[in-house]
Amino acid sequence: MPAPSPTASHLGDPVTRHMRDDFARLAADHTVGEAIAAARAAPPNGRIVYFYVLDGDGRLQGVVPTRRLLLSADSTPIRDIMVTRTITIHASATVLDACEFFLLHKFLAFPVVDDERRMLGIVDVDLYTDELADVDRREELDDLFQLIGVHFEDSQARSPVAAFKSRFPWLLANIAGGIAAAFVSGLYQAELEKAVALALFVPVVLALAESVAIQSVSIALQRLHGRRPTLATIVGTLRHESLTGVMLGGASAAAVAIVALAWLGHVAVAVALLGGITGGVACAAVIGAAMPNLLRLFAREPQVAAGPVALAATDMVTLTIYLALARMLLS
Repeated sequence: MPAPSPTASHLGDPVTRHMRDDFARLAADHTVGEAIAAARAAPPNGRIVYFYVLDGDGRLQGVVPTRRLLLSADSTPIRDIMVTRTITIHASATVLDACEFFLLHKFLAFPVVDDERRMLGIVDVDLYTDELADVDRREELDDLFQLIGVHFEDSQARSPVAAFKSRFPWLLANIAGGIAAAFVSGLYQAELEKAVALALFVPVVLALAESVAIQSVSIALQRLHGRRPTLATIVGTLRHESLTGVMLGGASAAAVAIVALAWLGHVAVAVALLGGITGGVACAAVIGAAMPNLLRLFAREPQVAAGPVALAATDMVTLTIYLALARMLLS
């Protein structure tokens, strides 16, 4: 049934509250002729019509563009003309998430699915605007998507004071992390005095780990778009990032260790760099991927918080690995 159009105050609503469930359904084993006959017998409501192909359990198999449906021979199976790679919105998404989908992909409607890809309904641009009366006569839809963009921009608009209040608490994580890192360095003061070269490479060790942590945070935020993670997806993501982190860390560590060995001729420092960077970068990749997922899982906003928390944790872990390994090698 049609859902009421949201105002700006509804941007945090679940998208399922505003979706339509009267979308056009097709079966993959039907022919084009059978599909057209069924559509004529029970015409879909709404001004925007996409034909969605479902299996017997209601799971989304693909979508058939209207042009293909009309121009294909009646005997053509629907599965031969459907597009199987569909862009969907997860049922846990908000109206604001859906807004980003419209701006990013420029489609007029998206299917809403659950974890099993069962199709629950559709959300279309009627959600945002009533300016669609002549959509079939428009040659350019940029103005339409600009109207949607107004909602998105409004949702992001904050006064400087409000922005400060939302962002500064998370910067305290960086402050605490920096102080804790200094405390960790103090615990290994003897090693730093014994091999001053260890201190020379602290900036590059931390910089490499922090860079990988931010990369992992950014990738995780992109993958989270419009979806609430589960423990299973988090475990899979962390496994992937840990392997990637080991490879990135190993390659970076080898380069730095070779330079250190050629420059200083200190084998223990080179080995500490090799192990410290490899371990630190691997942990940084895991931390960076975990933070956005965990924050979203516990209903926290990951865009602002994930970076500072991930960097503070990365500094602590990387510095501990590097200096603890150095202590073992120099004792």
